[in-house]
Amino acid sequence: MIHDIFPHQFNNQYQNRKILDLDLVVLFDGQKVLLSCDGKLPTYQVVKHFDIDFQYACSLDGKAFFVTRKEQEPIQLDGYRYVAKQAFRQSLTSEDRAFWHTILSCWHIYKWYTMHQYCGHCGKELVHSSKERMLYCPHCKAMFYPTISPCVIVGVVNKDKILMSKYAGRAYGGYAFLAGFIEIGETPEQAICREVMEEVGLKVKNIRYYKSQPWSTDCNLLLGYYCELDGEDTIVLDQEELAMADWYSRDEIQIQDTGITLTYEMISYFKNHPEEF
Repeated sequence: MIHDIFPHQFNNQYQNRKILDLDLVVLFDGQKVLLSCDGKLPTYQVVKHFDIDFQYACSLDGKAFFVTRKEQEPIQLDGYRYVAKQAFRQSLTSEDRAFWHTILSCWHIYKWYTMHQYCGHCGKELVHSSKERMLYCPHCKAMFYPTISPCVIVGVVNKDKILMSKYAGRAYGGYAFLAGFIEIGETPEQAICREVMEEVGLKVKNIRYYKSQPWSTDCNLLLGYYCELDGEDTIVLDQEELAMADWYSRDEIQIQDTGITLTYEMISYFKNHPEEF
């Protein structure tokens, strides 16, 4: 998956440090990131003549990455262009995965900063802690840490078939498992039962954990599970959430694991390991 980047070393521990000329800067324009024609980030030296304030985000193989704490107007820079961050879905090598995992982690941090400019309690401007990645209000002392949204993703197994679906009204049009956010006061297992019933009208049993994945493109943490159908297999589709959903045998599954997403790994695992189900 995209975060499996060995032998590269990703470090998300906060550092209170000033930006240096050769540090890398990650500039976003909506869903796009500024890259050179050969896919590299600009250094601070290249953009320092612009009036932009940067905040340390993380490092990859000892190289520091910085983001902005506020949304910026897109800049014009010779030899650079804004590229959709969804381009990472085409990256297959370990080096590509390491780079895009870092970019998406920067996106997660950047979005948290841009959405937390002022205190949600008293409305005063927030200040960054010098010791950790935390924003605090000097007026009412409220503290704000990065937001991570836990989600479940579930492969529902029906004997030798598995349930695959496609989202309704989203840019991504490929196959997916059922998924949804965990509600307050809810366990992942309870979220799975609720989401499956809401989206396709099915009951499930024997829920078992598979693996997790940070999914910073949407600021989520994905928790992957398999479960078994409990009872009737007739699908009642929630057409606001899903464009389609159906049962697929192993021979009908054409998806291959790209090394990027938990979804495709889990689909491929079901296809290639019948002994586990």
